[in-house]
Amino acid sequence: MKFLKRLVYPLVRRTLSPRAVQVLRFRSWYFFSYLPRLLTSRFATRKPQVRGFRGAGGPSLLVEKLQEINMLAPTEMCRVMARYGSDKALHSYTRLYSALFKDWFDRPLRMLELGLGTNNPAVLSNMGAFGAPGASLRGWRDLFHQASVYGADIDRGILFQEDRIKTFYCDQLDKSSIRSIWSQPALRDGADIIIEDGLHTFEANVSFLEESLDHLRPGGIYVVEDIGWEDIERWYERLETVYSKQYPTHEFAFVVLAKHDDGNMLFIRRPEGEAVFSGPPVTGAFREAE
Repeated sequence: MKFLKRLVYPLVRRTLSPRAVQVLRFRSWYFFSYLPRLLTSRFATRKPQVRGFRGAGGPSLLVEKLQEINMLAPTEMCRVMARYGSDKALHSYTRLYSALFKDWFDRPLRMLELGLGTNNPAVLSNMGAFGAPGASLRGWRDLFHQASVYGADIDRGILFQEDRIKTFYCDQLDKSSIRSIWSQPALRDGADIIIEDGLHTFEANVSFLEESLDHLRPGGIYVVEDIGWEDIERWYERLETVYSKQYPTHEFAFVVLAKHDDGNMLFIRRPEGEAVFSGPPVTGAFREAE
């Protein structure tokens, strides 16, 4: 399959416009992935493998909610993201996001996603020649009708600004660069949703998390995407020995979706009662444990 792609992709790139490629990919995904899964989900279920970490102990509502999701059942979010050219539907992330955020779509949220999906082959963790920079941000804007959507990337060439979308430069291995993001006037009060989809290495994930988790607003959710199979044990150890103790009231949930691959995720939820930043926190998405 990879051999065929190497043969076909250069030809497609020369003969079709980026928009035409995007439409072709969406239709291929719709007929060969979305529709079969929609039919299969009526008769079968597949639940994600979830491991929770919580310093304070007690049940984790975040873990329970994730464990209930049928990973075979596609959603409206899958279609929206795929239509814009985002790979979140291909990785099945949209099924998890749909369940977690289904009651948030009409709220005036602030969200930040690191990693715009550069198609520059000189940049690490690029999306390839057919990548669609900004695809996820445009999908989030369509889904979250009142949200302010922010993005960041190390590739200055793909930064842009549109209605309800603004992007910034960020090198996630440079702590001062990360701090500069959170010093922006629009983000000084933190974000309700933070998604880290940047440089997919353990060191880069940790660097951004440790400079950003304190900026997650009460009731909000922080996500690390595309965690490699080879890094899972390192994450388990750090969650157990460091983060669950440093943030004992936060809920940490590690989701294994792709064994021997890099399609795994970390979810972190900050409790609603910790009011640090100005403005109302996100409430009502989860019922606090007794």
